[in-house]
Amino acid sequence: MKKILDACCGSRMFWFDKQNPDVLFADKRTESHVLCDGRYLEIKPDIEMDFTDMPIKDNTFALVVFDPPHLVHLGKSSWMAKKYGVLPDDWPRVIRDGFKECMRVLKPDGVLVFKWNETQVSVKEILSIIDKQPLFGHPTGRYNKTIWMAFMK
Repeated sequence: MKKILDACCGSRMFWFDKQNPDVLFADKRTESHVLCDGRYLEIKPDIEMDFTDMPIKDNTFALVVFDPPHLVHLGKSSWMAKKYGVLPDDWPRVIRDGFKECMRVLKPDGVLVFKWNETQVSVKEILSIIDKQPLFGHPTGRYNKTIWMAFMK
């Protein structure tokens, strides 16, 4: 049994070991693209699933990584949409339900690492939607708009 879930892995961009045997890589899409700069993008999860309704038993993983799409206003066929995904119009429900599902599949005392970029939606707004405060977090990126947050079940 795998110990870690990446609930929306995309192309596994931030993983040092993109084939880590302890991780169940999940995403709702399997696809590949040649991007505008010629790079090849492959989204190939171990399991296809929607992070808002995961077919996984409660209390399964010691660690869950939740890095959902964070852009609402984006062309559906743009390279950024292909690379990162796009949030639907009902995105507050999607984020709330996804966070709840990630917490549900965590073991007691398990850790959820939630990555969010606030280019279009602030972390303050996200925290009000999920109604839970992180233990700690850290801004990163060129403009400190990407926030890594840690939660414990």
